[in-house]
Amino acid sequence: MRLVSPLLLSVLMTACATQETVPAKPVDAPKPAQKAPQCWSGDESKFFDVGQKAKVAGIDVTCTATTDGKNAQWMGAQHKK
Repeated sequence: MRLVSPLLLSVLMTACATQETVPAKPVDAPKPAQKAPQCWSGDESKFFDVGQKAKVAGIDVTCTATTDGKNAQWMGAQHKK
């Protein structure tokens, strides 16, 4: 009995050590859709797309994209000369 236990243990450990597991392929997460920049109007409680006009605090403004194109901001009417 003394010989059987170590022999059985060594066979079991050898069998487990020689098994190879197949590495799982990494799954790429789907990229979220890129949203177009928008401007928020608290007066109307909604977003406006770039190019839309609205009145914010009684002033006529237009939603315009920033220079990098990642965001948008309200811009008032330009002074005409």
